[in-house]
Amino acid sequence: MTGRVYPRQQSAATTMLLVACFALTASARGQAKPAAANSITSNPPAFEVVSVRPAKPDCNFTTSGGTQGHYVGRCVTAWMLIANAYEVRSFWDHPAGLPAWADENRFDVEAKTDDDTAAAMQKLPVQEQEHLTMKMLQSLLADRFQLRVHYESKVQPIYELVLAKGGLKLKPLPADQKPGWGRSVRGELEMHGRSVAEFAHFLSQMNLVGRTVVDKTGVAGNYDIDLKWTPDDQQGTPDAGPTLITALEEQLGLKLVPAKGPVDTLVIDHVERPSEN
Repeated sequence: MTGRVYPRQQSAATTMLLVACFALTASARGQAKPAAANSITSNPPAFEVVSVRPAKPDCNFTTSGGTQGHYVGRCVTAWMLIANAYEVRSFWDHPAGLPAWADENRFDVEAKTDDDTAAAMQKLPVQEQEHLTMKMLQSLLADRFQLRVHYESKVQPIYELVLAKGGLKLKPLPADQKPGWGRSVRGELEMHGRSVAEFAHFLSQMNLVGRTVVDKTGVAGNYDIDLKWTPDDQQGTPDAGPTLITALEEQLGLKLVPAKGPVDTLVIDHVERPSEN
C-alpha cells in the first residue's frame, strides 16, 4: 500500500476511504512459499518496535506500509486501527463497547518488525503481507491499548453479489503483474489486481450500498476494477450518470440481490487509552 495524505477537515467518508485501502485484504491461497515465509504465516510475528504518541492538533491523516512488516499511521484514531486490524465490514457501524475517545482522539503510530521477519514477509504475496500486518496490528492493540474483543453473529438484511445476466466484465490481472493498489474517491473506485471477494468486502466497509455485501459469484482470481457512478444525492442533475447499483451491472457485470444472512459483528469488551512510550 502506498502512502496517502488527506486533510483532517475532509469528511469522515473521504478519510475512511483511505483507511479501507489498507483493510482491503484477503489471504492468498494455493501459492508455494519459502520455508521462512511458511513459518511466519503459521506463527504470525509481532512488531519489534512500536511508537504510539498523541498527534498534534490540526494534524492530517496519512497512512503507509501494510507490507513487509511496517506500518505508519499519522493522525489515526483507535477505531481506525481496530477497524483495519479486524477487517470491520462497515466503518460507520461503531461496535458496542467503543468509547467516545476511541473515535475522537488522534495518534501517531509507527511499528516495524525485525529485518529477518521483514525479509521473509517480502517473499509472500502482497495480500498475505497485508494480512500478517493486520494480525500484528491486533497484537499491538492488545498490548498498547489493552484491547479485548469478541464477535456476535446476527441475521440481518444483506446483499448477495452475483453475476449479472451478461456475465463478468472485469479485466483479469496480467500474469506478469502483482496485486497492488486501490484508490477511491466519491463516485469512483479503482482496484488493481484484487479479487471479487475483496471488492465485495470493500463495498461493505464503505457502506456504499447500506448493507453488508457477501460474494456469491464463485469467481476466482484477481482483476483490475474500474467503476464510476453518480452518488444518489446528485441523481437528477443534467450530468448525472448511473447509480452505483446500475454501474455495477453495466460496467462490471455484477449484480446485488437483496437477502438475509448472518453478519458477524465486532464487540469491544475492553479498550484503554494507549500506554506511553
